[in-house]
Amino acid sequence: MSTTAREPLPPLSPADQQRRGLGLLFKTLAEDGAHLVRQEIRLARIEVAQAVRAVGRGTVLVTLGSMMLLLGALAAITAVVLLVGDQWLRDRYWLAALAVAVVAAAAAGFAVARGKDKLEPEQLRPDETTESLKENTAWLKRQLTSVGTSR
Repeated sequence: MSTTAREPLPPLSPADQQRRGLGLLFKTLAEDGAHLVRQEIRLARIEVAQAVRAVGRGTVLVTLGSMMLLLGALAAITAVVLLVGDQWLRDRYWLAALAVAVVAAAAAGFAVARGKDKLEPEQLRPDETTESLKENTAWLKRQLTSVGTSR
């Protein structure tokens, strides 16, 4: 009965060890780079979702402000109509309508200003992703430079 025992592998030469080490280093670098890209994509998705929510909120506020402005304009028109009517009736109905118009216009101005602030391009830029990509690019360049100089 013959048993085939595995013969031990011959020791690796220093050049083979360096090649194996470089291969492992490049494999690790590729895996880490892929993981980093996946994380950056995840961060970009989160920031885009936040920007979309901000656009939604800004749009609602601009719409609300526009509706309030329309109501204010209608109240102002009503005030003018009542003012003309007051010339003959001597009642003060126009004053109440004018006060409503002023309050509605102030609320509309506030809502439109807040909504416009939410829609500014600076609010929608994915700053964290941009900064992170710059840092990752610099890190990757340092890694590739250090691998190239360690030969």
